[in-house]
Amino acid sequence: MDAPLPPATDDAPAEVRVRRRAHIAELAADQAGVLSRSQVYSLGITRGEVRANLRARRWQSVGRHCICVHTGPLVRQAQWWAAVLEGGPRAFLDGESALVAAGLEHYVPSGIRVSVPRGARIRHRGTAANIRQTRRWEASDVVVDGIPRARVPVAAIRAALWARSNRQAALLLTMSVQQRLATPEELSVEMLRVRRDKRRAFLHGVLLDLLGGVRSLGELDVLRGCRDRGLPLPDLQVLRRTRTGNYYLDLKWTRWQVVVEVDGIQHTWVENVVGDALRQNSIAIAADTVLRLPVLGLRVCPDDFFDQIEEALRAAGWSSLAA
Repeated sequence: MDAPLPPATDDAPAEVRVRRRAHIAELAADQAGVLSRSQVYSLGITRGEVRANLRARRWQSVGRHCICVHTGPLVRQAQWWAAVLEGGPRAFLDGESALVAAGLEHYVPSGIRVSVPRGARIRHRGTAANIRQTRRWEASDVVVDGIPRARVPVAAIRAALWARSNRQAALLLTMSVQQRLATPEELSVEMLRVRRDKRRAFLHGVLLDLLGGVRSLGELDVLRGCRDRGLPLPDLQVLRRTRTGNYYLDLKWTRWQVVVEVDGIQHTWVENVVGDALRQNSIAIAADTVLRLPVLGLRVCPDDFFDQIEEALRAAGWSSLAA
């Protein structure tokens, strides 16, 4: 173990300064190159040394309370660390920022959201971080391995509550389940902690659909469209076994052998094109009627697609009079 560092002084011997910089580099490596000034001072670096490194352009200042031990662009992880360190010792990534830090893909957050417990001092001056107090805080809600962040179920529910619209709220919950960051059951448990919120009833409805098997926002839209138009509700994520593998059908009216496949943007990716073709061929061989519904179609001409669904159901024997 290294010997304790002597008290911080600007005239420390060269070898002492080298050891201090080594300690700085070791800690910075765990924090994407970003340290709070209080961390730097606790390792024996003086304010004079900090100023000297900044003037020499070996380091760069980040916000008011942090420094970065290089002068290149800040990667996303470094931006997260800077935001959390600016917030103080009990700050953590929250909402959509915590979801992205936990691995949420194909989603671009509007900024970096940092939460601190209610009553904590917020150092707003000189920082661009979005630091907010929250009354919904428990120590067990925060993951401290790596960048401090809210647990995924907690972050997903908060992100949905703070979303700009109901649609964005539903998207965040659905993507969290779709990408297997959280289960519908985990999200539902966290939602029970929310006693009052204008979006509470809406989110309960979304979670009930997720518990029923919805795995994409497009599927959620189809379910709601069926309810609004008086169409029968389909089964969700129906497993189909074939000689070439197992497939999950997005929506299937089993009684009438009608299948709707909801095509999100991922269906246009090259690696999915062949699999989608094999999947549709397998369904067609089984004599099911297969309709494809691109998510874009739900935005620009939903009535046309729902008319086709109704036409397929009626052709197979469904009648609204018998429903």
